[in-house]
Amino acid sequence: MKIGIISNLYPPYARGGAEYVIVRTVEALTDLQHDIFIISAGPKKQEGHIVYEDRTPTEHVYRFFPRNLYFILDDYKKFLHTRMLWHIIDTFTSFGRRRVEDILDTEEPEVVITHNLKGIGLSIPHGIQAKNYPHVHIVHDLQLIYPSGLLFAGKERLPLVTRPFYALYRAICKWKLGKPDIVIFPSNYLKDVYLSHGFFKDSEVVMMPNPAPKLNPVARVQRSPGPLRLLFVGQLENHKGINFLLEEFSKLEIDAQLIIAGEGTCAKQVKRASEKDERIIYLGFVSMDQLANCFGIADGLIVPSLCYENSPTVIYESLHAGVPVVASDIGGVGELVQDGENGFLFKPGSKSGFVRALWRLDEKKDEFGKKQSAIQETVAPYKISLYAQQLIERLKEAKDRHANDGIQRSLQTDSQH
Repeated sequence: MKIGIISNLYPPYARGGAEYVIVRTVEALTDLQHDIFIISAGPKKQEGHIVYEDRTPTEHVYRFFPRNLYFILDDYKKFLHTRMLWHIIDTFTSFGRRRVEDILDTEEPEVVITHNLKGIGLSIPHGIQAKNYPHVHIVHDLQLIYPSGLLFAGKERLPLVTRPFYALYRAICKWKLGKPDIVIFPSNYLKDVYLSHGFFKDSEVVMMPNPAPKLNPVARVQRSPGPLRLLFVGQLENHKGINFLLEEFSKLEIDAQLIIAGEGTCAKQVKRASEKDERIIYLGFVSMDQLANCFGIADGLIVPSLCYENSPTVIYESLHAGVPVVASDIGGVGELVQDGENGFLFKPGSKSGFVRALWRLDEKKDEFGKKQSAIQETVAPYKISLYAQQLIERLKEAKDRHANDGIQRSLQTDSQH
């Protein structure tokens, strides 16, 4: 099957787990002998031009700059009014749509998958559907409901003055997404939120958890002696709870060590904290091999998110390595972390809940150290090979649904004549 995949970001340009879910998907579909090409955004230096890359013999990528004020990865550098104008341009410009239509005309895929589209152009679905391609959309976050994609715990009720703006924004996003044949959600939480806001009424909606990574975990039958070793991996941003983690760890009355891996706008705070507290080790960006080594020594992964999460990739990575997870019980996290079985949950932002969860982990660290295989089994249903097979079935369903809808439209047209 020839499959086109469209995403606002694709490595080496990446921000979070969504991009690496796409990478794993591309690799798995290619292994199954499907013909894949990717369309994504690139930096401004290539403005006005489509750049074609053969990253590997089977990985074909088209990139273009969407002619906006800045590349999406630079948004943290911009003031609020600039970001608002960027969103307006991104929503209404037809530039990205025209570029995508040109590529689709050249490639002629059997089906098109879209992922995050903010930053490459929200008009793209209309182009796909106007060209009459079967269309599957995969949702990764709350971007179509909240422009930032972020919803903090305790901030669920919008101020009265901003509600009309959000209502208008959501109505525009519903219109821009059109009518995908199938919409896939990686968590029940995300599916329920979108349906409660009236999205995708004319599409088939399914829940399909993200695929677990192909890490080569370090085998172990028991933990190494020493302090409780905690690991944080991800974006060093306030909404990910990194500042909360640093503050509470500094007060922790447990013999513990905190290893932090990642990059972000809070990197300076993390570096300062590591210089002041010898228990904190800051690694910066780590490769997948280095990450596997980190999981090999960790007693637990810490996911202290303050914002609603969909289905965090790092949790799959940790459980696949056989490492328990201590996480905020927010969004889709509770669908992956089974309290007491493969980790512990606490109320987001709760200092007492966080400390209690770490005490529980410390008490069971030796027990968890012997349960690597049992923890790994909790993500066995999410193997990339199984995910790829399920996705192909969904793509076939989309093609059938699209063909049937086309027949129905033709019959209606004939009856009108």
